[in-house]
Amino acid sequence: MVRIRSLLPGLARAEQRVAQVVLGDPAAVARRSITEVALAANTSETTVTRFCKAVGVGGYPQLRIALAADTARTEARTTRNLGGEIGPGDDLASVVGKVSFADARAVEETADQLDVAQLQSVIDLVASAGRVDVYGVGASAFVAADLQQKLHRIGRISFAWSDTHIMLTSAAVLKAGDVAIGVSHTGATTDTVEALRVARERGAVTVAVTNFPRSPVTEVADHVLTTAARETTFRSGATASRIAQLTVIDCLFIGVAQRHMEASVNALDATRDAVGAHRLGVRPDGRRRPRETGK
Repeated sequence: MVRIRSLLPGLARAEQRVAQVVLGDPAAVARRSITEVALAANTSETTVTRFCKAVGVGGYPQLRIALAADTARTEARTTRNLGGEIGPGDDLASVVGKVSFADARAVEETADQLDVAQLQSVIDLVASAGRVDVYGVGASAFVAADLQQKLHRIGRISFAWSDTHIMLTSAAVLKAGDVAIGVSHTGATTDTVEALRVARERGAVTVAVTNFPRSPVTEVADHVLTTAARETTFRSGATASRIAQLTVIDCLFIGVAQRHMEASVNALDATRDAVGAHRLGVRPDGRRRPRETGK
């Protein structure tokens, strides 16, 4: 289901109709014949077969099996179905429940579909990179800044850019051995795509973090790390998309830190000590810490 949603924008129009039928009621499709699904999507059985191949299953029988298994996993994971759409009649408790459910589901589904082999390759590249540039615009800029701050704290040379001109000029001075990471939920943000293209032309390895594996940003990326988040009413999905991106970023950061474990721990301790004097002397329980006596 996650794969179908992520591939939906890149499918042919008739295949998109099949996808909508599948997404609308996957459990029912798992019980239907190919003829019934074709009629429901107002298309042909051949188109249904093409759709199956487009989403990575060999044919309709394999699709039915995959949908049945996916439905069973979803039902086992949670018995509640809060849905994603927030209506004008929803009370605040329902809004909180739906938003938190969407966020939690984004993290779980991102983890389920994340390509660990791709992630390992990116970790290896970042861990040995001379420099890491991270690009993001809008909401994705916060995610890019988070990755840069994390890498910087363990002593990795990294920069985060969100201004188009600075992104492009920074990309233009990258070279072989450097890594450029573009963060874009839609994968269609022109600024991020252009920055990755320039970085690639200069010899840097490029990485895309996106929700859609066939989006334009993947065409200029050597490696792609995908998230799984759904847009919902009032774009509460935008929050879920950032949380999904941060999940991937955290996995990437921890993998890099593991590669330089001792140096990373020492750097984290040093940075924590550096800002220690700027925190109030209060313990987590609210009581003040005893003053240092020097003894």
